[in-house]
Amino acid sequence: MRIYEGAIVQELKALLYDLDGTISDTDPIHFIAWQDCLREYGIQINETIYKQEMSGSTNPRLVAKFLPQLNAAEGEAFAERKEARFRFLAQQLPLTPGLTDLIEWAKQHQIKQAVVTNAPRKNAHFMLEALKLDQTFDRVILADDLGIGKPDPAPYTHALKEFGLASDQAIAFEDSPLGIKSATTAGILTIGIASTQTPEALIKMGTTLAIKDFTAPELWVLLG
Repeated sequence: MRIYEGAIVQELKALLYDLDGTISDTDPIHFIAWQDCLREYGIQINETIYKQEMSGSTNPRLVAKFLPQLNAAEGEAFAERKEARFRFLAQQLPLTPGLTDLIEWAKQHQIKQAVVTNAPRKNAHFMLEALKLDQTFDRVILADDLGIGKPDPAPYTHALKEFGLASDQAIAFEDSPLGIKSATTAGILTIGIASTQTPEALIKMGTTLAIKDFTAPELWVLLG
């Protein structure tokens, strides 16, 4: 059993990683892609709007919010243009420092690992291949496959079900408000990665720990 400031992990069996902003700091690229595509409709967004209202959300939710005049087919076409723009801009993605060491540590300790993401299927596969992580994880849980995404806890509860685990046997890594709500509502101890939010904001959102990246000494103390 691991106890950290009141949060308990009975016996760690799985690490669950968000993708955008957690495994790789892609939010600056997504921000530019959204800016470029929304500008076609005369809509301007800044970093504050992106971080507070858009980061970690699903395309259907964002299209409905910013472009409610589009019908379903038009909304899907817009979302695909935006994601194509992202993939064009994201030819070289940064890997969050310390991730490789954490992945290897988990393998050595026979701890399952999964990606749990709202990213569209094409983006998720593109990113994992670009980062050379496409053969790394035991599961990749896509909101696209479930029909519901974060902030609903369904993606994380599905990951637990896939591994046959209880919520107190896993740790989740998240960077966005919607992702944190999803993981914490599923009852999972959640560690915030401070790529899109401040550490203070992450703690207020419900994370047990907020770290810059996976090299943080506090993380390794928690893992024991």
